[in-house]
Amino acid sequence: MILPRLTEASLHSARSGAILPTYDRGATKFGIVHIGPGAFHRAHQAYYADTLLHADKRWAISALSLKSTTLRDAIDPQQGLYTLVELGAAPRARVIGAIRELLVGPTDAARAFARLAARDTRLVSMTVTEKGYCLDARNELDASNADIAHDLANPDAPRSTIGWLVEGLKRRRAQGIPPYSVLSCDNLPDNGAVLKRALVTFARATDAALAQWIEAEVASPRTMVDSITPATDDRLRERTRELTGLDDRWPIQREPFTQWVIEDLPAMREADWPSVGVTLAKDVGVYDRAKLRLVNGPHSTLTYVGLLRGHETVADAMRDEQLASFVERLMKRDLGPSLGSTPGFDAEQYISAVLARFRNPGIRHLLSQIAWDGSKKLPVRIVVTIGEALRAGRPVHRLVVPLAAWMRFVVRQAKAGVAIVDPDAARLADIGKACTGEARADIERFAACEAVLPPDLLGDERFRRALEASYENLAAPKSALTAELSA
Repeated sequence: MILPRLTEASLHSARSGAILPTYDRGATKFGIVHIGPGAFHRAHQAYYADTLLHADKRWAISALSLKSTTLRDAIDPQQGLYTLVELGAAPRARVIGAIRELLVGPTDAARAFARLAARDTRLVSMTVTEKGYCLDARNELDASNADIAHDLANPDAPRSTIGWLVEGLKRRRAQGIPPYSVLSCDNLPDNGAVLKRALVTFARATDAALAQWIEAEVASPRTMVDSITPATDDRLRERTRELTGLDDRWPIQREPFTQWVIEDLPAMREADWPSVGVTLAKDVGVYDRAKLRLVNGPHSTLTYVGLLRGHETVADAMRDEQLASFVERLMKRDLGPSLGSTPGFDAEQYISAVLARFRNPGIRHLLSQIAWDGSKKLPVRIVVTIGEALRAGRPVHRLVVPLAAWMRFVVRQAKAGVAIVDPDAARLADIGKACTGEARADIERFAACEAVLPPDLLGDERFRRALEASYENLAAPKSALTAELSA
């Protein structure tokens, strides 16, 4: 049976259980430009904006992809509409209408800059992953990055997120228009401050007055975002057809749980975000640390150890009782205590909720997807906690397991000739091919990845001994991992 393509005209044909936008999309104004409209943005921030648009028409989204045309080609014929499927006990489909246009940087630069410079644009948000900020190991702007060097020389044709943001702000300042707020929704510690510092550094390289204006006037709140969002596949497309009766070429899916915490700055009071479930908090730090350490850290652990043990998804890995027990111990004995005591935050309850989310059988979250960009993710998810534990005299034998498992994963991929998805892929492939399996020598090779294995940690004999032991144990077949995972 041929189903109608999802469009505004076909919404009346949707099956009765589907949730549809009831506001007039044509009456909305573009208040948000979002850079990096991948699955997470469409499942998360666009969902909140869609909810807000039912009461406040000022917050439609202009989505800007810096390079890829894939999303635009898929949902432009759908007028930006797409389906969000919540994977609970009874899956629920909701058509999201918040994204009203999709632009691609290289082909739509004039339109994108016009949107960035428009007075109605109050917020520029982004989900570009950690590597999209072009930072060095100290989380400072990397002036040697090829895209940053290009953008400093060619500000009218930027390639990087930082280049787009600064040029947009420059054009607003030249027209006497107040700056937009910038909102990083990526997993960077203190992401608002890191983003603001990168913008100021970039601007200072060519225009000191602009840098001073950005530093003084641009709001860059700290944020924390959370919701497990598996990649779209043909199984989801078929499920979407069953739920809606419409043909959607690029639906997205996520777990029912979703959280968005934003630093409570005056600029964020221009919209009633709390009315749609956003938390405005004076201190985002506790939420941020809890998510990085008790969601992202265990996720990476499940991923790299799970892949070594032959698992495909997070739920599969959680059905491995030995691995699931290890992750629970890691959370309760190492990651939870690292947060300290915070009034109003119940670590035990949070951990129980996270473990339940990981076990959700409705979520098919591929470990191979979570494994991407490990050299950027592990430093903030695990390495920082290891440093703190060493300074406090706490054990690190469990904390080093995800690092050792990542190293073993890199070696396995490299020796099998399988591509490693990582901004440092070429170097990792060379390291992996050169490894022999001898722990001390292989760790010396990986020491070139200083963000994951900082020199100060490698200089600590407690860390090195624990990492060597874990690396050796994880070389064994699945049946020999008992000692490592029972520690």
